[in-house]
Parts: sequence; C-alpha cells; structure tokens
Amino acid sequence: MYQRIFGLVLLLICIGLGIVAWDYHAPFSYEPVGPRSYPLLLLLLMGLGAIYLIAVKPAGAHETADEHDHPMDRHVLIKVTGCVVVLTVYAALFETLGFIPASMLFGIVMARLYEGSWLASVIAGVVLAIGLYLLFDKALDVPLPLGILAGLEN
Repeated sequence: MYQRIFGLVLLLICIGLGIVAWDYHAPFSYEPVGPRSYPLLLLLLMGLGAIYLIAVKPAGAHETADEHDHPMDRHVLIKVTGCVVVLTVYAALFETLGFIPASMLFGIVMARLYEGSWLASVIAGVVLAIGLYLLFDKALDVPLPLGILAGLEN
C-alpha cells in the first residue's frame, strides 16, 4: 500500500514539474536539444517508475499487497535520510568535481547505502557515470562540467 501511495504522489509531482519544465525557454541556447531536455527525460523516467509502482507491480503469488509492503521503520527512514544527504552533497560537488567523478561517487555511495557489495557498487558507479556522460555530452551534445578532469579534454 505504501508503494502505491508513494507512486501516486511521485506521479503527481512529475506531472506538475513536467508542466513547469515544458514551458521553460532559456534566453540563450548553448545546446542543440535545449535546456529542458535533461529534466524532462528524468521526469519521464521517474513517471514511468511511478506508474510501475501504481499499476504494474504485482504482489507475489501467495501474498497480498499489504503483506508485500515494508513497514516504515527506523531502518527505512535512515535510508531515506541518507538519500537526501547524498543527493545534496552530489548537487554541491557537481560543478567542482565535475559530472563524472561526482556521479561515480554518487553511484557508489547509493549502491552501498542499499547494501550492494563493494565490487558491484564500484562497477555500477563507474558504468553509470561514464555511460551518462557519453549519452548526454557525446550523443545529445549537452555540455556537462568536467571539473577536475578538465585537463583530459582535447
């Protein structure tokens, strides 16, 4: 039940933010796809995840939807608080460190927060950061800050 409520709230937030982002027009355009593409893409992905939580995610064969939900206990609240802290630190370090190092750290810490092994966390963080950089900077031509890696750019 908690997952479906969360999914509904998330979907409403995504729709609201999508409406705001859709009308955004920067006074200048330094990228071919425009400044609203990144937030709209993220909102679309989050909205699809919310729809999955609301409508698609079935309970197991022998369990009801209520048995499938996890209680909102101290352990869950610590993880949610940890996510907020990690996202805040990521936003603060994004330009200073650059997209790739900040995203690597973010991916590793988030994976460890949700009990991933060190090896899996490091692999996921590195693949996520480099893959997203290649997608946005090279494929979509959206410039991302290189930060400490600026010297490697040719």
